[in-house]
Amino acid sequence: MSSIKIFTVRILALTLILAGIIYVMQNYLLPTWIHPSVWKVLSFFALLTWLTGTFVHYLIKLSKENSPNILLGATALRFMASLGFIVIYLFLDVENIILFVANFFVIYLFYLIFDIYGLIANLRPHSK
Repeated sequence: MSSIKIFTVRILALTLILAGIIYVMQNYLLPTWIHPSVWKVLSFFALLTWLTGTFVHYLIKLSKENSPNILLGATALRFMASLGFIVIYLFLDVENIILFVANFFVIYLFYLIFDIYGLIANLRPHSK
């Protein structure tokens, strides 16, 4: 399988696991801890991570010597897009802003951990 297909399967698996956790918390465990817009946040991060990840895989295939710059640029792009998303939602006067920001931050951290794990896993074979 190509690296983009493996990346897509991993993103899909992470998103489904997070969606399952959110669904269980929202409907059974702690519904007051989940903001109604959490599904939009999860969809945004899944799409953003997939788009930037496939673009990074494509660029690294073209130029392996620029891979640190490509990875840093993709991380900065994800951060800026995340800031833009949250600013737009805050200007839309979303109710219960603190809960929205907390849910946003938790999902952001899960996808950030996914990116860092993928980066470390890809650097390990190259260090030998």
